[in-house]
Amino acid sequence: MLRELSGVRVYVACGYTDLRGGIDKLAGLIQQKYQLDPLSRSLYLFCGRKRDRIKGLLLEGDGFLLLYKRYESEGIQWPGMRQQDGSDRQRGAKDTEPGSGTR
Repeated sequence: MLRELSGVRVYVACGYTDLRGGIDKLAGLIQQKYQLDPLSRSLYLFCGRKRDRIKGLLLEGDGFLLLYKRYESEGIQWPGMRQQDGSDRQRGAKDTEPGSGTR
């Protein structure tokens, strides 16, 4: 069950992430690629290449919670993703790692 999120840090993984894996793969990515602690009270957000799916990983008191959202219409804007013409979706967007000031 999702508990209140007050006091939870939110990290956004800029760019796309391969979303085929589950909890263990995402926790390993958080730990190895971003040198962050997946066991901390934080919500980690990831977006697929097509920008029509996102996953979130959150540790609650009794285990991990894997959140998944699929958008039925057009994809969402996501930091570090490029439009089909190769330009940034957001002015000044660049590939950065979670924890670089995004909350």
